[in-house]
Amino acid sequence: MKWIKDEEFLRGKVPMTKFEVRIAALAVMEICEEDILVDIGAGTGSISIQAALFGSKVYAVEQNEEGVNLIKENNLKFNTEIKVIEGKAPEKLSEVRKFNKVFIGGSKGNLKEILSYVNGHIEKGGIVAANFITMNNLNTFLNFIRENSYEDIVVKLIQVSYMDRMGLLKANNPVFLVRGKKP
Repeated sequence: MKWIKDEEFLRGKVPMTKFEVRIAALAVMEICEEDILVDIGAGTGSISIQAALFGSKVYAVEQNEEGVNLIKENNLKFNTEIKVIEGKAPEKLSEVRKFNKVFIGGSKGNLKEILSYVNGHIEKGGIVAANFITMNNLNTFLNFIRENSYEDIVVKLIQVSYMDRMGLLKANNPVFLVRGKKP
């Protein structure tokens, strides 16, 4: 299995889940061939593409037009079969009938509504994971999974720095990665 590096994706100005966070996210979601993943706020499709290469069936939900186009272009570039759903979650989530994994990369202020919809539709034993850069969204997610008795809760803070040409370390934003399993 090939792990795709950040520079291999077509990017534009759309946010992307970076390599180290992407690897960790796929690991905490326990992605495998039998999975049906809904990637909400899919951005460039980096999570979607990598999960599809693992053999998962993937639905990428994105409302930004540039993001939708980049997902389609990356889908072609990496020869994957992602179903792109253009529009806002949770409204567009009804287009997916069955799923057992969800990744929330962006919520556009609708995190509570998205979590409510996902909770009512994800299979028992399904995993919901998300990454956040704000404490407010992290706390909203944690409160939700605790209130709904989710199990196997994981919370990680991932901080990555890269060395530049001069040998100085340049830091990416720290990212919270969280997940819970529906009982």
